[in-house]
Amino acid sequence: MRKNQNSARKSSGRPGSRPSGSHRRENGGGFAGPSSVESYQLPSAAVTIEEKLIVAALKRCGGDGVPSRSLQRESGVTSKDAFYQALHSLEENGEVKVDKDHWVKLCPPSRETEAKLVSLSAKFGFARPGRGEDIFIPGRDLNGAFVGDTVLLCDLQKRDRGPSGRVKRVVKRGMDKLTGTVHMDEAGARVTPDGPVRYDMEVPAALLGGAKDGDKVLIQPRQDGRGDWSQAEVKLVFGTGDRARVCADAIIERCGIPTQFSPEVLAQAEEIAQMTVTQQDLDQRLDLRDEPIFTIDSADAKDLDDAVSAFRTADGYSLGVHIADVSHYVKAGTPIDNEAYLRGTSVYFADRVIPMLPESLSNGVCSLNAGTEKLTFSALMDFDQEGNMTGYRFCKTVINSKVRGVYSEVNDILYGRASQEILDKYAPVMDSLMTAKELADILDANCKARGQMDLSSDETKFVLDENGVCVDLQPRTQDLAEQLIEQLMIAANIAAAKTSLDAEIPFLYRVHEHPAPDRVVELCDLLDRLSVRCGELKKGDPGAKEFAAVLDRVKGGSKESVVNSRILRTMDKARYDHRELGHFGLALKEYSHFTSPIRRYPDTSIHRILSDLAAGEDREAIRKRYSVFAEESAIESSKNEVRAVTGERDAEDCYTAEYMRAHLGEEHVGVINGVTPKGIFVKLANNAEGFVSLSDFEGCDFEFDGEILHRDLRSGRVLMMGQEIEVIVAGADVATGRVDFMPKEP
Repeated sequence: MRKNQNSARKSSGRPGSRPSGSHRRENGGGFAGPSSVESYQLPSAAVTIEEKLIVAALKRCGGDGVPSRSLQRESGVTSKDAFYQALHSLEENGEVKVDKDHWVKLCPPSRETEAKLVSLSAKFGFARPGRGEDIFIPGRDLNGAFVGDTVLLCDLQKRDRGPSGRVKRVVKRGMDKLTGTVHMDEAGARVTPDGPVRYDMEVPAALLGGAKDGDKVLIQPRQDGRGDWSQAEVKLVFGTGDRARVCADAIIERCGIPTQFSPEVLAQAEEIAQMTVTQQDLDQRLDLRDEPIFTIDSADAKDLDDAVSAFRTADGYSLGVHIADVSHYVKAGTPIDNEAYLRGTSVYFADRVIPMLPESLSNGVCSLNAGTEKLTFSALMDFDQEGNMTGYRFCKTVINSKVRGVYSEVNDILYGRASQEILDKYAPVMDSLMTAKELADILDANCKARGQMDLSSDETKFVLDENGVCVDLQPRTQDLAEQLIEQLMIAANIAAAKTSLDAEIPFLYRVHEHPAPDRVVELCDLLDRLSVRCGELKKGDPGAKEFAAVLDRVKGGSKESVVNSRILRTMDKARYDHRELGHFGLALKEYSHFTSPIRRYPDTSIHRILSDLAAGEDREAIRKRYSVFAEESAIESSKNEVRAVTGERDAEDCYTAEYMRAHLGEEHVGVINGVTPKGIFVKLANNAEGFVSLSDFEGCDFEFDGEILHRDLRSGRVLMMGQEIEVIVAGADVATGRVDFMPKEP
């Protein structure tokens, strides 16, 4: 699904308009993709799947070393060349040692390493190195370090529960902002920090800054006389922590999400917004203004960055995905481009959007509003009857969208329940729409056949009243129209990645790497205990198809949510990279993000590179111009995406708590979604999740199995993940986003 003010983040981006018939393609600039694409070998990832398999095999074999031939068999890497290439890479990185007799050993961890302190409790902390597990640091060994600091760790040791170490020195003080909630009682004032600091800090009266009990504040940590970070000074008061909107303000500040555009950027945006389609634009672009092109989006969306069109051909289908030509307006190195680079993405909260581009662009000149001439960058693709992409090209176009489609209206059409008024509205593009649906169905079937994972969504729509208070939670669903657009967008993103590989030019790819073997083993152990068959995951190196089979097995059952979330935890996070590493979740060898340049900087980066290629620029010149840019843009875009997702999810917790606070005492049936030593997490049908403490089960003496269940030693009652349970809403704290349930006892 595409983003708008109340929608959730879409992973694939949206496609654009159809390629006009082949007889029209000769009239515009662009370049053609081959019918059969030759493979292009790119540099390997920082950690390849073969490397992960080798390390996992060495850990299983113990520390005495393994002959390399035996290690290859044990690792399951069938290709001899791939095995020794991975082994050589591990040796170069100092992770393994290979002696003269070809015995391989894991190297002990280096004695010192740099890391970032990411979590701090009253008596310990955790630091995250550039690679590997988080490192435990006892409180006595923190040496004055605070969350966000870059530290040099020494005395590294491997323990049963993970690595530990000591802070030798603080390399660089962190600049991370810290927010929290003020609490006052007879002992004085303290602040409960949000996020990674997990203990209360004292606030001297002189440093309260006018804050009152329950206020959400920005704080500056302070060390006491012993050097402990036990105090704080209030630097900014946001308002009462009882309002989710106020908490969202604090989250935005804490995450460092830019909210204001400079006067220089706004002035440039206003100047660009006055630009119109000129005769020169028409002369230099493929003219698609007469084509039955349309957009489909949610009713309240304002930044329409993609349109589509589709035709049947003698051999199959012709698809056009037409994307707002943002790179035409946002030139490299300009103030507005520099700002977009720093923001990386638009950020979506229940009550607002923080756009990547000023609204005069995102909702104005770039938005593909119906009935207006718009400049676009089109992916024009051909498919055979089976949905195989047989040709593709990208060229600059001008369109005039005939219909401003809405998901709900298109769904009514596709289900055969549309009113005559809706049918009349879509009449100019009905053939194009139905052809697009026909093609999308074929593409969807192909996705399932190759093993694309169908992870059910737990995204929520937050309904707010006129005062901005959350009054309803509605789980989002992907219906036929949303699925149609999703498939067409994926097709355009595949074509963009293929084009870059054909041309051997710098690019940004959306990558999702294979899960680490040890994580798959842990997942299988969990699934076995949940009585979910997963034999296909235990055979060598499972692919996406094997994971998809497990997901299909639990679909519609009480264990679906648990298995979904655990498989997500097993996977690496998707990110951007200048190397094509494939997309595991989509079961694709090549994938990119071309379809949302209004709200994602990596898409804008890709448009800029493809624009030069489409204009006939020398490929060597393109390589020199963009090689560094592609790598830096991928790194920055990934970092900013994490920042945005963190902020969005934290705010969603606060809005959920705000809603649940108005429903205290209500009874619900939920599913146990997590188990901890102190209790269970229960997820309701509206996606709200709350904690149930074991102490609330009267007369019970529970024993925790360490993973998935509690068993009452007196009655034998079991509380296990995936099990339904009746609960009562007992409490909700908006400031922390915490919801508490109580069991409804019989």
